[in-house]
Amino acid sequence: MLGTVLTLAGLALFVRLGLWQINRANEKNALIAQFDHGDTRPVELDAAGGGALPRYQRVQVSGRYDSKHQVLIDNMPSQTGQAGFRVLTPLQLDDGRWQLVDRGWVPLGATRAELPWVDVAPTPRAVLGRLDDLPVPGVRIAAGTVPLPTSWPSVMNFPRHEDLERALSRPLLARIVRLDADQPDGYERVWLPTFGFGPERHFGYAFQWFALALAVLITYLVLSFKRVTHDGR
Repeated sequence: MLGTVLTLAGLALFVRLGLWQINRANEKNALIAQFDHGDTRPVELDAAGGGALPRYQRVQVSGRYDSKHQVLIDNMPSQTGQAGFRVLTPLQLDDGRWQLVDRGWVPLGATRAELPWVDVAPTPRAVLGRLDDLPVPGVRIAAGTVPLPTSWPSVMNFPRHEDLERALSRPLLARIVRLDADQPDGYERVWLPTFGFGPERHFGYAFQWFALALAVLITYLVLSFKRVTHDGR
């Protein structure tokens, strides 16, 4: 009886884990489709700052960069895995709102005290890019208050939207704009949907969990058959 209960519990667990991995794969496939769908003719931001637009939608915004108050997001690797920063620059739109523009990746200096030169002219310009969310860590340990910057550009480690508003002392539109690769005043920009690994690995993990469930079931049936055969002698 106990063996049957343990077998059913194991089967339920492994099947549930397999289904969870399939759901994760489907979510990432949806993100990829959303990324591809967003690569269309750019649209203007609406009054809600793009809140009604899909993630990865290409947009066009016009304004002036605030080069004196930029944020360097730490622990951001390049396309080849080199350590560096992502450069977030506030752009004051023509209507007065503030939009953060991700101008791409820059490498670390010779030391951490040597920050990269990321100044940009405050001349009026039109900016093309994709709407996206701020990068987030795999696990956020704590949600404490981020200290206010003492100098600029300010190095921050996976800041939240409220952290950036507090540091910059201004309201910001909810999403960032990833600067298109063919736009000026940017750095390395190899934009891809943001997740650690692709959906194919989730399907692989799902296969492993289902295989374990099948192995447990076969083992249970074999042992049950042997027990019945032995008792029937």
